[in-house]
Amino acid sequence: MADILRERERQVYRKGDLQPFQLDCEKQSAAGSVSQRACVFCGSRVVLYPIADALHIVHGPIGCASYTWDIRGALSSGPELHRLSFSTDLQEMDVVQGGEKKLYAGLCELIDAHQPKAAFVYATCIVGVIGDDVEAVCKRVSLEKGIPVLPVHSEGFKGTKKDGYRAACDALLKLVGTGSPEGITPHSINILGDFNLAGETWMIRDYYKRMGVEVVSCITGDGRVDEIRRAHGAALNVVQCSGSMTHLAKQLEEKYGTPFIRVSYFGVEDMSKSLYDVARHFKDKEMMKRTQAMVREELERLMPQLADYKRALTGKRAAIYVGGAFKAFSLVAALRHLGMTTVMVGSQTGNKDDYEQLRELCDEGTIIADDSNPLELSSFLEEKDVDVFIGGVKERPIAYKLGIGFCDHNHERKEALAGFEGMLNFAREVYSSVMSPVWRLTPRRRGSNLEVVK
Repeated sequence: MADILRERERQVYRKGDLQPFQLDCEKQSAAGSVSQRACVFCGSRVVLYPIADALHIVHGPIGCASYTWDIRGALSSGPELHRLSFSTDLQEMDVVQGGEKKLYAGLCELIDAHQPKAAFVYATCIVGVIGDDVEAVCKRVSLEKGIPVLPVHSEGFKGTKKDGYRAACDALLKLVGTGSPEGITPHSINILGDFNLAGETWMIRDYYKRMGVEVVSCITGDGRVDEIRRAHGAALNVVQCSGSMTHLAKQLEEKYGTPFIRVSYFGVEDMSKSLYDVARHFKDKEMMKRTQAMVREELERLMPQLADYKRALTGKRAAIYVGGAFKAFSLVAALRHLGMTTVMVGSQTGNKDDYEQLRELCDEGTIIADDSNPLELSSFLEEKDVDVFIGGVKERPIAYKLGIGFCDHNHERKEALAGFEGMLNFAREVYSSVMSPVWRLTPRRRGSNLEVVK
């Protein structure tokens, strides 16, 4: 245990420490620390599974297929094929003799039954060990069935979720550019890294439509294969989830000359800035006027409602632990807008630039952590006497065991938190969690006074 703690020593920083800021990151998890990170396959399917008219098949043991999109909040406006989780269910004899024949038979059967626009084959750890030639099987089936069959190289025992993002981007890159860009307008974009959780993509697309911007494709929320195939015709790529999609954006810029900008759709300031940044890119005065009018209209509706929540939440303390650091930036700003202080923030996949930006955003004394684990998180929450913990499905039990309110900001959620409407939903959810009377019954909060918004 002492060795593990020493390995983790430089991955935790407290703002205000006398030593210069230096946070180790982008390294393998310490063995035995039971990190909050997920595996390579998990990262790849998070990105690709929202493509609703594609077939998704997991080549590996059935346990890997427990990571299904059906427990996620991604919605489709049409096909629901992405909600069916298929697996080759490799058994002991398949490991000995190889699983290529089983994969070929499974692909042929499923493509004939469901007629997908494309198929993604996810290679898991065991496939990397036994050496199945997934690439060759995919190429054969693609020629026979006449649709793209794309291998996703997500095998790897020591890789992380971030490696899975890259594997997904590499698969998408093979699909982009295979369709015709004919008819795409000069004021056009691709939305990269929004997964349509609880319908958020539909809200964002509507904002762009009101601005006069054509959305060619959303990669990958409510995604369609044919839209992704012609994504190279867009004039700009707008990257929401920088951790999962920056690699694809850079590859598209290199291959097709398409510039990209990073945006965030969470919180009042970041949502407004994202829309203005797109309008500025196109240098269209009329578009900027439409954008200003739309933002003004949304804020006039939103701000009076947020004021009530801010009155109740001012002075409360929050902790954040998310997958991509890009979420943390917006969450710190959104919580500050509600009068709350962020006393602990961490991520699974942040880099040095991300953590430097977090250090500048946060107040003195804030704990900044990379690739944390349940034991550490529990100690941070207790030390800082946190009122609400914002994280994902793996962080929820930590909060509840400590008698702390929890707000789900991961892919499992069923409530839209992006956009102007999402900011109101976020404020309402944080308020409901923090101010719930149930905390009066826990030892930590017993006897506290909780104000209720009328």
